[in-house]
Amino acid sequence: MEWFTASDYWLSRLVFQRALAALYLVAFLTAALQFRALIGERGMLPVPRFVQRVPFRSSPSLFQWHYSDRFFAGCAWTGCAVSAALAAGVDSLLPLWGGMLLWLVPWALYLSVVNVGQTWYAFGWESLLLEVGFLAVFLGNDEVAPPVVVLFLLRWILFRVEFGAGLIKLRGDECWRKLTCLDHHHETQPMPGPLSWFFHHLPKPLHRVEVAANHVTQLVVPFLLFAPQPVATAAAALMIVTQLWLVLSGNFAWLNWITIVLALPVVVFPAEPPAVPGTPLWYVVVVLAVCAVLLGLSHRPVRNMVSRRQVMNRSFDPLHLVNTYGAFGSVSRIRYEVVVEGTADESPRKDSDWREYEFKGKPGDPRRWPRQFAPYHLRLDWLMWFAALSPAYAGPWFGALVERLLENDRDTLRLLRRSPFPPDAPPRHIRARLFRYRYTTWRELRETGACWERTYVREFLPPTRLTGAARRP
Repeated sequence: MEWFTASDYWLSRLVFQRALAALYLVAFLTAALQFRALIGERGMLPVPRFVQRVPFRSSPSLFQWHYSDRFFAGCAWTGCAVSAALAAGVDSLLPLWGGMLLWLVPWALYLSVVNVGQTWYAFGWESLLLEVGFLAVFLGNDEVAPPVVVLFLLRWILFRVEFGAGLIKLRGDECWRKLTCLDHHHETQPMPGPLSWFFHHLPKPLHRVEVAANHVTQLVVPFLLFAPQPVATAAAALMIVTQLWLVLSGNFAWLNWITIVLALPVVVFPAEPPAVPGTPLWYVVVVLAVCAVLLGLSHRPVRNMVSRRQVMNRSFDPLHLVNTYGAFGSVSRIRYEVVVEGTADESPRKDSDWREYEFKGKPGDPRRWPRQFAPYHLRLDWLMWFAALSPAYAGPWFGALVERLLENDRDTLRLLRRSPFPPDAPPRHIRARLFRYRYTTWRELRETGACWERTYVREFLPPTRLTGAARRP
């Protein structure tokens, strides 16, 4: 069945599968290390409370049937183990059906996590990992050459990721049309990286070139993915270079990395394909049936892309099989940050000793330089950026965060870089204040050593303490 397979892409498939498994590993590791404070039994948005009000058909998950922190941890670490095995190539040692089942495990486990993750998992890269991961189940192993239809659908996802992002920018903030968005973006993005300060201070004409190049990469180059080789390989390579530029300029979890991984199956690597046995009929039938369903579902993201009211990062089904993507349709001009502080004073005063909590990734101390965390995802830090945009974004979880800080909750403190209070002496009061942050200039950096300058704006949360039954003795 030569019409069904493309043997020239066997190495492309191999590199893609190993890289995708590595991203699965990062995703499960992020879940395993952060879930207790975020969605655990005593988390800020507990899973048991969520599944009581959301039916299985709307949010299918293993945790709809049973939840405990121990069970969730077991699923997350199982996902880590299976992902590591796939990255090591264990699927190639199994029969074709066994390899497919092994790839189905991390998809099913991560779907279960995302569908109960609520606000903490409401990011486009979650659905993107699931959509790509589902297709990977049907890409086969060393027993068969890569199926042409699956390779096509992977390109179709990459097309939607890039073209959808380009359209949302073109229709969104006018700074994208004026080529001025990067005058602000590196300073106001959710979580800057160690090089973001330097990117911000690049000459403005270069920022214009960057935006123009982004438009070309996202609005023109995606169509070349479906051109004959070597044009398609060149288009994918250009996308990879663009994504690596974004990796250097900020922390966007695994969004850039999975886009790079998606481009790998487009590339034809110069290598002699190995001899493989004939393609089983059952495999052909299963792959064609699944691909027909996915193509049928694709009308929804297409309709969204051509709509004047295009939305970004939307899942159209509870299994996240086909989704729409896009990012930064608008760019903030001013950066605000919520600074959380505590005091041990029984009655807080103006001269009380307010001590600041330090987060791992989000800006805090103006002298502390940002670090590189991506593709690892600091979920609380990202949501704190949204909280600074509007208190409405923080409504469901910020009060619970404050309560756990007042309790010196161990799992919550693990999400932070440093707590200013010892484990046996939690604060009496917590408050939050809103500050405006801006990057320092070259001269200010030399004189003060600070990469940020911040100015107090207003109170975000007045001094708060535990009351009633929750109050400490």
